[in-house]
Amino acid sequence: MAVAIYLLPNLLVAMLFIFPMLRRWIENSDWHIIRFLLWWSQPRIYVGRGMHESQFTLIKYTLFWVLLLCSKFAFSYFIQIKPLVKPTKDIMNIRRVQYSWHEFFPNAKYNFGAIASLWAPVIFVYFMDTQIWYSIFSTLYGGVVGAFDRLGEIRTLGMLRSRFQSLPGAFNTYLVPSDKTQKRGFSFSKRFAEVTASRRSEAAKFAQLWNEVICSFREEDLINDREMDLLLVPYSSDPSLKLIQWPPFLLASKIPIALDMAAQFRSRDSDLWKRICADEYMKCAVIECYESFKLVLNVLVVGENEKRIIGIIIKDIENNISKNTFLANFRMSPLPILCKKFVELVGILKDGDPAKRDTVVLLLQDMLEVVTRDMMVNEIRELVELGHSNKDSIPRRQLFAGTDPKPAIVFPPVVTAQWEEQIKRLYLLLTVKESATDVPTNLEARRRIAFFTNSLFMDMPRAPRVRKMLSFSVMTPYYSEETVYSKSDLEMENEDGVSIIFYLQKIFPDEWNNFMERLNCKSESEVLENEENILQLRHWVSLRGQTLCRTVRGMMYYRRALKLQAFLDMASESEILEGYKAVTVPSEEEKKSQRSLYAQLEAVADMKFTYVATCQNYGNQKRGGDRRATDILNLMVNNPSLRVAYIDEVEERESGKVQKVYYSVLVKAVDNLDQEIYRIKLPGTAKIGEGKPENQNHAIIFTRGEALQTIDMNQDNYLEEAFKMRNLLEEFNEDHGVRPPTILGVREHIFTGSVSSLAWFMSNQETSFVTIGQRVLARPLKVRFHYGHPDVFDRIFHITRGGISKASRGINLSEDIFAGFNSTLRRGNVTHHEYIQVGKGRDVGLNQISLFEAKVACGNGEQTLSRDIYRLGHRFDFFRMLSCYFTTVGFYVSSMMVVLTVYVYLYGKLYLSLSGLEKTIVKQARARGDDALRTAMASQSVVQLGLLMALPMVMEIGLERGFRTALGDIIIMQLQLAAVFFTFSLGTKVHYFGRTILHGGARYRATGRGFVVRHEKFAENYRMYSRSHFVKGLELMILLIAYQIYGSAAPDSTSYIMLTSSMWFLVVSFLFAPFLFNPSGFEWQKIVEDWEDWTKWISSGGGIGVPANKSWESWWDEEQEHLQHTGSLGRFWEIALSTRFFLYQYGIVYHLHVSNGDKSIIVYGLSWLVIVAVMIILKIVSMGRKKFSADFQLMFRLLKLFLFVGAVVTLGILFAFLSLTVGDIFASLLAFMPTGWALLQIAQACRPLIKALGMWGSVKALARGFEYMMGLVIFAPVTILAWFPFVSEFQTRLLFNQAFSRGLQIQRILAGGKKHKVK
Repeated sequence: MAVAIYLLPNLLVAMLFIFPMLRRWIENSDWHIIRFLLWWSQPRIYVGRGMHESQFTLIKYTLFWVLLLCSKFAFSYFIQIKPLVKPTKDIMNIRRVQYSWHEFFPNAKYNFGAIASLWAPVIFVYFMDTQIWYSIFSTLYGGVVGAFDRLGEIRTLGMLRSRFQSLPGAFNTYLVPSDKTQKRGFSFSKRFAEVTASRRSEAAKFAQLWNEVICSFREEDLINDREMDLLLVPYSSDPSLKLIQWPPFLLASKIPIALDMAAQFRSRDSDLWKRICADEYMKCAVIECYESFKLVLNVLVVGENEKRIIGIIIKDIENNISKNTFLANFRMSPLPILCKKFVELVGILKDGDPAKRDTVVLLLQDMLEVVTRDMMVNEIRELVELGHSNKDSIPRRQLFAGTDPKPAIVFPPVVTAQWEEQIKRLYLLLTVKESATDVPTNLEARRRIAFFTNSLFMDMPRAPRVRKMLSFSVMTPYYSEETVYSKSDLEMENEDGVSIIFYLQKIFPDEWNNFMERLNCKSESEVLENEENILQLRHWVSLRGQTLCRTVRGMMYYRRALKLQAFLDMASESEILEGYKAVTVPSEEEKKSQRSLYAQLEAVADMKFTYVATCQNYGNQKRGGDRRATDILNLMVNNPSLRVAYIDEVEERESGKVQKVYYSVLVKAVDNLDQEIYRIKLPGTAKIGEGKPENQNHAIIFTRGEALQTIDMNQDNYLEEAFKMRNLLEEFNEDHGVRPPTILGVREHIFTGSVSSLAWFMSNQETSFVTIGQRVLARPLKVRFHYGHPDVFDRIFHITRGGISKASRGINLSEDIFAGFNSTLRRGNVTHHEYIQVGKGRDVGLNQISLFEAKVACGNGEQTLSRDIYRLGHRFDFFRMLSCYFTTVGFYVSSMMVVLTVYVYLYGKLYLSLSGLEKTIVKQARARGDDALRTAMASQSVVQLGLLMALPMVMEIGLERGFRTALGDIIIMQLQLAAVFFTFSLGTKVHYFGRTILHGGARYRATGRGFVVRHEKFAENYRMYSRSHFVKGLELMILLIAYQIYGSAAPDSTSYIMLTSSMWFLVVSFLFAPFLFNPSGFEWQKIVEDWEDWTKWISSGGGIGVPANKSWESWWDEEQEHLQHTGSLGRFWEIALSTRFFLYQYGIVYHLHVSNGDKSIIVYGLSWLVIVAVMIILKIVSMGRKKFSADFQLMFRLLKLFLFVGAVVTLGILFAFLSLTVGDIFASLLAFMPTGWALLQIAQACRPLIKALGMWGSVKALARGFEYMMGLVIFAPVTILAWFPFVSEFQTRLLFNQAFSRGLQIQRILAGGKKHKVK
């Protein structure tokens, strides 16, 4: 009865699973009967109630998990479990096992130890492989959804050119406000009404936006001046042209091709026109050039007689064209000569040199001659009447020369912006002979244009007018990172002689050339001559790093975009046709006038957008004269609408006492100084929890509007993406299921991928998570939370429900995701949108990446212990709970189980081989011819999760850049040792996650955001990776060596390699990845310096205030910090896990020749005497050094001699009488080293007890000895490889792009030359 009552709420919940609307109603109800029925499953708290999704969503994610679990169970049964059933029975039936050691239960039946060794790895894989199946299913589903979302439809310039004609229509549909209601939803083809020449204002709107984007590319130095000219559309189209003027890069080389075609054509007019019209862009180019030709003549020629002649010729040409008799009445072969003359004329008009008036006259005369004498077949009667025959009658006065008082031509013509634009464009159309298929050449510019144009064909809400859009704020937390690099920062060289400026010139060579062209400088020395240019150079470098300057520039694009969009909304048709440029350069009167269009645009932009940089330390930096404070002030001066919030610490006298008072202050720039806007007194210090969330929390009060975008300090934005912010904010009003969205997820583009191969791996991994990963989390799983910072929050919803940043120290280390947990628990809805993107910087060096991975892993460890995860797991239904688990903490648990599987597998193999069980089983299997049993004994149960993580990456690259590119990228990544990096990264995650679960103590780890071209010293790498990778790698290596010596399942080397190859790969990755990915890691000079530095560090003593990077003792104490704060359970597990190391000694001593096959427990007991003897000898030497070394030096030497002689005599006796062999000595090392390490680990866990016994000094000495040996084992192979110079060159090529690699080699030679000169 009690059980029934207990289970009743759960049964009720299970029955109502398929009716989420009922469950929602029940959970939100406060009826007493419902409270009574659900007394157990629904605690009486506000959060976590009514979170259920719609029926359709429930069916989708349930189906996803049902299919996944069916695949998983089928695979597990047929591949993992079924093949082991018969071998298990065979092992249980084996009798008379010949044990190789002292077996405590020799008569035990069924060989349970062997069965446990066989099944343990399988069970671990069984529980872990759901993560692998999730990875496969999410990749497939995410790929399909991405394809239906139209991602990657335009991914190359060729695709862009083919669809450019639809672009103005798509632009007007989505980015121009319309009163028409829009039907959203999927369709197989997106068709947009093509913008015709008659709809001039629509074409003009597209031109304004497109040109603003292209100009922003030029400002960012992604394109050069020529490319900009080729990409621009005329701002104000000429009404006489009855067609859309496409950018010249689409029309380039079309005119020369059309000329050649026409000159050689002998058939009918209609056939020629059909051939020209086959290429739409050629047709547009021909018509535009003809109309422009007429326009130029119309502007230039003013003489009545000349005008009449030109009019007659043009009328005749057009008559012939309309009658299809043009080729019959005109010769086409002189056409290229006419074109050459016209190009010359346009070139002169472009320069506008008055001295060339006579040349213009001659050219016009020549052109008239070519048309009338060479091209025309028949004479025109009207021309003969005017005295201009194509026979020998020469006119009495020269045409165009203007011998009358009234001039025949106007030269130079009246120059307007429109005229200049038209002439420049015409000149490009006529002269660009090569195809502009590679314009723009810069890969980043191509990517951005492709993404922007592609996004216009995706499904997004229509844009409202700027006045009607939701207002929003952007907030960026900043502590003390770089704002703008100083001149000295740019020129500072590292030990290889590489400066930041040199590095960036090699990484971004085209952008550097574009920058030099923009400044009109030929060399770097020219740039450094001028203060203005130096400032530009500082900004150029800063805008390629992860600086506040870059983030502010990117976010202020929102305001620039809003001003242009407001102009397109508010301006009259004549103003739009005149162009946005006319408004952007206002007169002084317009600036002062409140009614001018310029003032209105400024006001609207300020109403709708606020940007607050929350620079926590700005007050202290300003008082301390820090350069960063000046840089922040300059940012405010250059961006008048930027606001800076900071915490001001003021000492105030209250009741006779001086107290520190804290204020939240908001400032803006006025007359090149900062002016306070608000000052709010705080109840105490603002920073009591984690730094970044506290920084956001104090400033959120200064933000305005309905939406809030939180942007990190290492992010960027693009003008073309800022244009789509109106559309994104409309998502808050769209239908996204049973609840409106509260967080709009936005995708990121990782812009640090080009820096090095590591940065490229990291950027691909991160890109796959922020795209395909989050796409699946949002649809169909409905468990997307908030990861990082381009997401847009419903500001009102979150401010009234606890804010966007939980800031408790430790538990909220990964504060971002808790905002998502918070939103979901309080009946929010998190969506994900991929038609807009924000730039994001990532860590680029191995140590930076490892610190970041460690921070995230520790954060996940803390999440496991948080009540938010408990409540989500408790309140979600079963399938949504699975989604939540495997996409948050479950991923880290599965990663940990991958490494644990290797341990369980190898320790099982060690147990089987040392105990003699494996030998007996294999012997009996061979005797019976039992192949299933032999296969089971030699099976490998290890799955490389790290490599399977590449699946989403392949799918996303394939979707967005083509599967051929994806395949190429993956091959190149493997050649650059990406597998080593991902395996090493797995070790970082596992170590820090495991340590946090066992002992807690998670803390923020600052990664630094600089350009990493610095060589990390061996001691630095050792400090960083000793416990997380090196210890584990060496343990696995010892296990593998022991199994090679004592194992029986792999009789020869080939089968041993097949059996253990993946584990050896893990060992090599763990031990040597830090050196493979360390710049100049195999350079001989660096190796020598590293060794000296490491020996100095490890031998130096600690003390109060001595940092960890100066002394091994300080570092060693710091490494045990987690054990000082852990609970008794953490201490117990630390000791329990250390006992595994005793297995080596217990097993190996019975295999030594010296034991003579004796299986009694006394042999094991005697082996401990050896350990005790060694300890005593070490203690005697240690005490002797302290007591005798100063005053009784001779006595100390005699003591050492006595001990040495004693050791040699003992070894001699063992060799002579007890069958000791040299192999036994090595085997003993294999046995006793792990025991020593186990004793060390146990001593560290019991530190207070050991200190009380006065043995802590001995433990420290033993630990130092082990560190020495570990360092030597790791350092030796690196040193050997450094002997070969090609290894260092190969490594540089592996790490960096070719240009930088070559530059680095040259720079090293120069650096060597410098040093030589100094000496």
